Amino acid sequence: MSDQIERIDDDEQFRADSKLDESLEKEISAALGNRSLADIMDSRGPSLVARRITSDGQRLYRSQVVEIHGDNIFVDLGGKTQGLLTTAQFGDDKLPEVGQEVEFVITDGESDDGLVLLSREGAIAAASWDSLKVGLTVEGAVTGHNKGGLEMKINGIRAFMPLSQIERFGGVEDPAAFVDQKLTCRVIEANPREKKLVVSRRAFQEAEAATKRKELFETLNKGDTVGGVVKSIMPYGAFVDIGGADGLVHVREMSHGRVESPADIVTVGQQVEVVVLDIDRQKEKISLSLRQALPDPWQDAAGRFPVNAIVTGRVVKLMDFGAFVELAEGLEGLIPISEMSFARRVNHPKEVVQVGEEVKLRVLSVDPQRNRISLSLKQAGDDPWVGASARWATDTIVEGVVTRIADFGAFVQLAEGVEGLVHISELSNDRVNKVDDAVRQGDTVKVKVLEVDEDARRISLSIKQTSAAPSLRGQARGYTSKSSDVRARSKPRKRPLKGGLD
Repeated sequence: MSDQIERIDDDEQFRADSKLDESLEKEISAALGNRSLADIMDSRGPSLVARRITSDGQRLYRSQVVEIHGDNIFVDLGGKTQGLLTTAQFGDDKLPEVGQEVEFVITDGESDDGLVLLSREGAIAAASWDSLKVGLTVEGAVTGHNKGGLEMKINGIRAFMPLSQIERFGGVEDPAAFVDQKLTCRVIEANPREKKLVVSRRAFQEAEAATKRKELFETLNKGDTVGGVVKSIMPYGAFVDIGGADGLVHVREMSHGRVESPADIVTVGQQVEVVVLDIDRQKEKISLSLRQALPDPWQDAAGRFPVNAIVTGRVVKLMDFGAFVELAEGLEGLIPISEMSFARRVNHPKEVVQVGEEVKLRVLSVDPQRNRISLSLKQAGDDPWVGASARWATDTIVEGVVTRIADFGAFVQLAEGVEGLVHISELSNDRVNKVDDAVRQGDTVKVKVLEVDEDARRISLSIKQTSAAPSLRGQARGYTSKSSDVRARSKPRKRPLKGGLD
């Protein structure tokens, strides 16, 4: 609504608000001509040249206090004219002294005794039908509410505030919450004849925000750490009000750790500290970082997770080469696929761990400069290779299960996490062309321990040096003599038998 109301010029407002007869109105018009009262004040001397235009379009002046009498502060306006400020307009601020300069705006014309009513910038004016005008900042008490908005009283005058004018951001779900509160607002419509007064808290907030926004863009720099309030949350980040302007914290800048949703990190209304990443003054856009305002978790990573320490973490991502585990917020380590299990060969981490699973690990290395931590799942428990040379002494005969077959031999599991190799040359006393001619995966076999190397985690085994060594002479493994004869008879002969028999 405030956007639809045009601001009244100083001279027009002066004439509209003053109760003057027609002859006096003509006299004033002749005296002022096309100039406003503010223009005349600007011409009175260097001290009364307008310093700037306020956020609500008024001229702001500066001049000396010449006298203080009770609650009245008299200001020199040049010549014999003085302006009048009231002590109430200073609120909790320190009152000026005689000879000290003050800033003010002109709120009413010159009276018979040569006084001009003045007001401090942004001061809350005492309301009366004679003084009420569009743009005036006033304070009122909420006395009730209805479907359309709030019912108010401003210095005894009934006023109305539409629902859309209560809050700058969004609508108001429960107007009753404002009853009995005092609100600072701006006049957006004043009709003394119809006793109609409409005010807007939103207009006051927007004017304040505009002033703060301008000051903010003039003083804000990249790298500044500032406080703010989370105003809204989107799938791609959160908007934070940093005092007159909103900046975006992208989801990548919300935490040192992984962020699934911005709502997991912040809530609307939350007070936060952020770092300014970038400022576009032309487009009035600000990029912010919540992450960079937090301590870097990698600074003390080596102390928190020393090498060889046993730690716990949560699996957050699986890759072909290993699994990433979150040890603390913003700290992730990698379990290489080779560090997944002693017991078996792992083709993919999903065979051992799942995303979200809590696991116990051993820290292998920490590199804070490169933000890397290497972890081991298999070394977090008891190492089955410790004492292997004593458990499987050289030349002893033991039993195991064939777990894998390769071109060069067969791997036999002696215990959980411990495998030995039977080289193809140690499978049988007969010549072996293919490993699976002698053994198959899953076979239980007796083997002789030839050599144990705990450091290299290797055990050499032999099947042929046991009494259970298979004989492959005259047949391929898996076929009995009978089956071999049947296969031989079923094949067509390439040459006729001797003696002329077919």
